[in-house]
Amino acid sequence: MKLLLLNTRQGLKPMYDEDYDEKKKLKIDEVYEAEIRLPRNLKFHRKYFALLRCAWEYLNEKQQTFFKNDIEVFRKSLEVTGGWCEPIFDIETGEWHHAPKSISFEKMKEEEFERLYNAVRDIIFRALIPQISKEEFDRALAHF
Repeated sequence: MKLLLLNTRQGLKPMYDEDYDEKKKLKIDEVYEAEIRLPRNLKFHRKYFALLRCAWEYLNEKQQTFFKNDIEVFRKSLEVTGGWCEPIFDIETGEWHHAPKSISFEKMKEEEFERLYNAVRDIIFRALIPQISKEEFDRALAHF
């Protein structure tokens, strides 16, 4: 069980409804072990997925079809192109490929995530929607 907690003068309190629901499962007068660390910025994490959804909406039908009409394939392709990947060897074909690494909170530091965000954003404008201005895109992104 993982919870996001806010440290207050009264003690730790759950950040979101989901965290509160998880905390309610803990039994009173039981001892629990916890590892305390600062999480990655959840708002920025959500902004990344909004960036992906917004960019997906700007793609034309041919581009979406190229990514198998699957935003997850699109996301992973952007992450590999952005350099957040590792080499994987296909034993049957004898070829090396790139697979995206995990972007989970546990696997990625905030600075790495920010670099990935900026790399993906640059790829979107350079290779996928160069005809859209960054200002227009940012206005649309605010609605995601």
